[in-house]
Amino acid sequence: MPTVLIIDDNAAIAVALEVLFSLHDIDALRAASPEAGLALLEQRSAGIDLVIQDMNFTADTTSGEEGVALFRAIRKRHPDLPVILLTAWTHLDAAVDLIKAGAADYLAKPWDDNRLIATVTNLIELGQANRALSQRMQSELRQRRDLEKHELRGMVWQDPATERVIHLACQVARSDVPVLISGPNGTGKERIAEIIQANSAVREGPFVVLNCGALPAELIEAELFGADAGAYTGASKAREGKFEAADGGTLFLDEIGNLPLAGQMKLLRVLETGRFERLGSNRERQVRVRVISATNADLQAMIRAGTFREDLFYRLNVIELNLPPLAGRPADILPLALHFLGGRKTLDARAQAVLQAHPWPGNVRELKNVMQRACLLAGGDVITAADLGLPAAALAPSALASAAADAEPDRDAIAQALQRAHGVVAQAAAELGLSRQALYRRMERLGIARA
Repeated sequence: MPTVLIIDDNAAIAVALEVLFSLHDIDALRAASPEAGLALLEQRSAGIDLVIQDMNFTADTTSGEEGVALFRAIRKRHPDLPVILLTAWTHLDAAVDLIKAGAADYLAKPWDDNRLIATVTNLIELGQANRALSQRMQSELRQRRDLEKHELRGMVWQDPATERVIHLACQVARSDVPVLISGPNGTGKERIAEIIQANSAVREGPFVVLNCGALPAELIEAELFGADAGAYTGASKAREGKFEAADGGTLFLDEIGNLPLAGQMKLLRVLETGRFERLGSNRERQVRVRVISATNADLQAMIRAGTFREDLFYRLNVIELNLPPLAGRPADILPLALHFLGGRKTLDARAQAVLQAHPWPGNVRELKNVMQRACLLAGGDVITAADLGLPAAALAPSALASAAADAEPDRDAIAQALQRAHGVVAQAAAELGLSRQALYRRMERLGIARA
């Protein structure tokens, strides 16, 4: 239940307010003097959502000076706490000065119950929302600082959905359990695997990649486990498999759903025992390999269809990291686009809007290709919507205006960019796709202090 602190020397006023608030499920505390009110705030500041204070406490005093002093004391100690000023003696100049100093409202006695309740309710809801936002920003900042202690392999992101995946990847990196990274093609699953490897206990070991979807089914087993000479047609000499190459490090198996059933059975044995034989060989080999796999397929559906082993799925899926499609993490689009430009060119506002409006079925891979093409085709240093060659370039101006509004970085995005840039506005502006002057204007409008 929200709580209001009433600081008023008139007991009848305080009781009337208590009754009014109780009818609207708002708890009320009372203090009869500025000193008592400040003491209550010190004791219970975390549980008080709003203060209603009188402006005069001494008999026959109407100057409001006591209220001004009390307000400034509250503002100094609790700068974010909303304060409503309530008095029978309304001085317009004093009201204006205190509103400028941060007072939430200035109401005259006798007050209008409906207006007072509406004001109090709105301020409490706004305060709760601001506290929740502040807590989230603090949590994200702590998480970002924690991530900065890790090797992130040049990963570029801004969206919270991506950050959650990266944070979990860093958390599980130190263990040796298998990890399954799921998500559509082109989302950056291999980069997540690199982050896991780079922060693991075997980070000094090799990082070996095998795309199971890029090889014929009959060759995948030879690639994984190696083959002795004569094991199959064309095998004129013995060859080392990926497991041997990855010994003491990490093996990343992309598109694991393409592994044939025979290979799945052998992979399960390696995961359980660390032992395998090359094709055409009876000699057992022992390796110590961290396995990370990735898929864009629905492995559960493949299990039901009998094309993927259920026991292998649960062995690979000790930890699953799901990397959303690029459209599901829209805050990543512009930072990635600017990263792919490499500082060679910038994007105008319409181009940014078009990038935000495009659905990106090919995900990060498609975005990279689009930016590389635009960089080659753009006639000047600024890339326009026409240079992108995307269908969204034909959107109606109203749709593009809406997309442009969505593209404009919000307070969180600006704060995070400044934090990554260690307060260097020019660097943060470049990351956000803004000029330094434009970023300064947004900072001023959003109340973000310059470092």
